[in-house]
Amino acid sequence: MAKSLGRKTKSEKSLFGRQEVNADSTESTFGGNLGQVKLEDLPLFSFEELAIATDDFHEANKLGQGGFGFVSKGKLPSGQEIAVKRLSKFSGQGMEEFMNEVVISQLQHHNLVRLLGCCAKGEEKMLLYEYMPNKSLDVFLFDPIKQKLLDRRKRANIIEGIGRGLLYLQRDRLRIIHRDLKTSNVLLDQNLNPKISDFGMAKIFGGNQDQANTRRVVGPYGYMAPEYAIQGRFSEKSDVFSFRVLLLEILSGRKNTSFNHDDHYLSLLGLAWKLWNEDMIVMLTDSAISDPRFQVEISRYIHVGLLCVEEFATNRPTISTVLSMLSSEIVDLPTPK
Repeated sequence: MAKSLGRKTKSEKSLFGRQEVNADSTESTFGGNLGQVKLEDLPLFSFEELAIATDDFHEANKLGQGGFGFVSKGKLPSGQEIAVKRLSKFSGQGMEEFMNEVVISQLQHHNLVRLLGCCAKGEEKMLLYEYMPNKSLDVFLFDPIKQKLLDRRKRANIIEGIGRGLLYLQRDRLRIIHRDLKTSNVLLDQNLNPKISDFGMAKIFGGNQDQANTRRVVGPYGYMAPEYAIQGRFSEKSDVFSFRVLLLEILSGRKNTSFNHDDHYLSLLGLAWKLWNEDMIVMLTDSAISDPRFQVEISRYIHVGLLCVEEFATNRPTISTVLSMLSSEIVDLPTPK
């Protein structure tokens, strides 16, 4: 085990030294020095250090699993708890997604999960993140007992926090489209504050670029904007669409994909639209936060959400406008089409 955490070994230096990132031709979308991200600028950990920290990635320490691989809880000698994301050998993802997360980790915001370091040894690729004791939003939101802890104020804070995180991603020096925004990719800290995670599928725009096309459509279909799912075209407005699905799930306590054909609505979006047209939108609200005193506020949130899923991307508001609508800085809302 290395005597000091983050010590760069000779083999790690040769692997990481001055490597440039190229994620879907990131070189062209970054421009200038922004494209030259050195992994050696991050704290580097050895495989042995992380194996000890996670008790050899013991099943009892497993926090979750996804397309990248699995995530394990660990503890450093300093006592700091960490989450170790380990790339599976059988994963369809690889160095491109790994580097994507490293690039985006250069951005720091209290509504983005923080990357603490990384490890690469042979086929092993791992990322170290701050540990989120309340795991992901879906664990809380769709559990009949835990969801009762999410009162109206906490849910509003989570919605607004996700929105602020997205705004930061889209308005910093790099314009980042997440492309995989869903409840399982929103983590909750000890105070239930949200942090967006999992940037492996994200795309980075630079200069005046505002949209792109891909043949590789990724992410859950229930959260995808129609132009992305059908044509592979994505932009900031694609994440706005996904944000709205999150918003409805948070307010209703139901998964967008929890409906079957007997429900006749196909999805949570279909039910929301039906109730909106029948002037019964408050019926969508989770009973845990249903209160006549807050009907106006909750109806406003759902109204904003409906504006975010307009069929044509040009009709959807930007995330900055969405936040202004939610805070009532913009009072008069247009009618959803």
